[in-house]
Amino acid sequence: MNGKKTLILTEKPSVAKLIGNALGVIGSTKQGYFSNEHYVITWCVGHLVEPAPPSSYGTQYEKWTYESLPIIPKEWRYDIKQSTRRQFEVVKELIQSEECESICLATDPGREGEAIGRLVCEKAGCRKPMKRLWVSSLEEHAIVEGMKSLKSSEVYDDLYAAALCRQRADWLIGINGTRLFTVLYGGKTLKVGRVQSPTLAMLAEREEAIRVFRKEPYYVAHLSAKGFTELDAVSEHFKERAEAEKTAESCRNGIATVMKITKETKTEKPPLLYDLTSLQRDANRLLGYTAKQTLEYAQSLYEQKLLTYPRTDSHYLSEDMEETAGQVLEAIFQSGIYEEEPFENYHIEWLMDNSKVSDHHAILPTVEIRKKKLAELAEPERRLLDLVAIRVLAAASESMIYETVKAEISCSGYIFHASGRMILCEGFSCYMEYFQRKYALKKDEKEDLPLPKLKEGQKLQPTITRVTEHFTSPPKRYTEAALLHDMERAGASETNDDAERKGLGTPATRADIIEKLIVDGYVRREKKALVPTEDGMNLIRILPEVVKSPKMTAEWENALTCIAKGELEPIQFMGEIEELVERLVDSYRTASEEEKALFARKKGILGNCPNCGQEMVKGRYGIYCKGKCGMTINGFMGKAFTDEQVSDLLAGTRILMKGLTSSQGRFYNAYLIPDGVEKYSYRRDGKEFSGYQMKFRMEFPDHPSRGKKRKESKQA
Repeated sequence: MNGKKTLILTEKPSVAKLIGNALGVIGSTKQGYFSNEHYVITWCVGHLVEPAPPSSYGTQYEKWTYESLPIIPKEWRYDIKQSTRRQFEVVKELIQSEECESICLATDPGREGEAIGRLVCEKAGCRKPMKRLWVSSLEEHAIVEGMKSLKSSEVYDDLYAAALCRQRADWLIGINGTRLFTVLYGGKTLKVGRVQSPTLAMLAEREEAIRVFRKEPYYVAHLSAKGFTELDAVSEHFKERAEAEKTAESCRNGIATVMKITKETKTEKPPLLYDLTSLQRDANRLLGYTAKQTLEYAQSLYEQKLLTYPRTDSHYLSEDMEETAGQVLEAIFQSGIYEEEPFENYHIEWLMDNSKVSDHHAILPTVEIRKKKLAELAEPERRLLDLVAIRVLAAASESMIYETVKAEISCSGYIFHASGRMILCEGFSCYMEYFQRKYALKKDEKEDLPLPKLKEGQKLQPTITRVTEHFTSPPKRYTEAALLHDMERAGASETNDDAERKGLGTPATRADIIEKLIVDGYVRREKKALVPTEDGMNLIRILPEVVKSPKMTAEWENALTCIAKGELEPIQFMGEIEELVERLVDSYRTASEEEKALFARKKGILGNCPNCGQEMVKGRYGIYCKGKCGMTINGFMGKAFTDEQVSDLLAGTRILMKGLTSSQGRFYNAYLIPDGVEKYSYRRDGKEFSGYQMKFRMEFPDHPSRGKKRKESKQA
């Protein structure tokens, strides 16, 4: 290498360490990079560079006014995140260093990872040759092989263009939509988003259907017979109990005849391997994990080299992975994840299809699971790893074969129906049953019960009858599993079967969208259900169809996929987004007093809980969540928040804290920016206390008071 080194840029310190271990580059994270005679490895900390705020494009955008809209930058600007500026300076110095002759981009292999790495390199003024490391596993052999087959960054230019289009479209619709409707309706900040608003619309539409639903009773007559107590044949539904009672009375102690028996043998194929969305759905349904938790656990397993890259939308493996798939199956049995006798034959060939693999193959455990003491994993991670492993076994095993039997029974001129099902070959279903037994999970399906042996013309006597009352059921509220399913398929009904798949967001972003709706106070969790708040319902009532339409947003997401494939010009997509924003601002100029009243802040309520979505109120000992989820807000570094500051923080707006004191006794000012929620716990007087609190990022403005020595206070 003539003494020159390659600079490897990763997304996180943990990934940098794994790559360093694979390449023999060892060092301390304190200086911000690792180095040896061949490589320098450094990292981002998430996004080091972000789109500049509206105010950077002119002072007219500092205040929220209708006259300043729309805000459409002619040339996009990017700022360095103040909270991670120190690491950016490390990366910039290394990029510009004469010691490094080329760059290897090793951020996460996907659209967002491409944006994170490229924007940092551009902001740092990189002019050096750049190549891309693209691997689906962080196992050492995968990294070593990946480094041998680096591709020019130009191969991923279309992916980067799609990432910028996504980012800028979100900025344009979010900034302009949020400012427009907040200015018109007042009262509180009204958040609008390209994917967030259509997702909220789906939840609101379902909630409205539940609210207008009126349950109605209906009645059913049941029939069984002496010697056939397990038989439960049912009549048609009756609106009046008297009609059902009449039917039951007419048949009681009578003679019934089996008129017809219909038997059918059915085959259910094994499930596909997991992509991220299907994994999030099953983890929510079976384990109660939120979509965000599932992604966090999967990412952690990926960084521990126990799982392949989780942010994938593929259900298949590429056809060159036959040997790898076989090794993974062996590793699952060797690891002890599945301890019963396996099938003799597995169909690895069913798992592979090049035409259905996008940037990454389906999610798999890695062969590292046979070396790791899995019992040492955190319980949520271990369960998720088991779920993925069991899915691999199921996907490669035999089909399930079962027989359905339907009986039509006549008695006193009335017709009754009964049905049953009997498993002939368990096939793949035995693996999920094993998983449910292992973790004592409640079965999510009705138990398979066969009908008693009946034959056509058979007489049943004497008959036993009864009547039961039932009620029509309202639509079910969305769980995260159901919402993820509908987000993935939004817009699909308007396309041909062979068209590119559409949907709201991507597998990697859907979890964050759901969490953002909760943090912004538009949705709350009630056990497993997602319920829109009144603010959420009202926001959807006033938003135009073009902003909240799942179909429209799904089409945009499809367009981004086409851009990533080089099938659509970015300028065309962005032109349509800009035209939409201009039409939106031009169409909405005023709002009635009645509409404004929808968003007037209720007295005593400061906002919505960023943890569960319920209302945050002020009590004797501080700000707390009425939903009693454990969320509290009091102050920061010894300084109490004002009610106005709490309202701003709960709305996601940064606040300026003045007069904070450093450990050296100096005053300084800082902006606090809401950055999610974290759990806390501590012991006091022998008691354990725990709950939730807001996390903050800090940015430091230039201010005359910063750096002044604190005056000594005489107060205690």
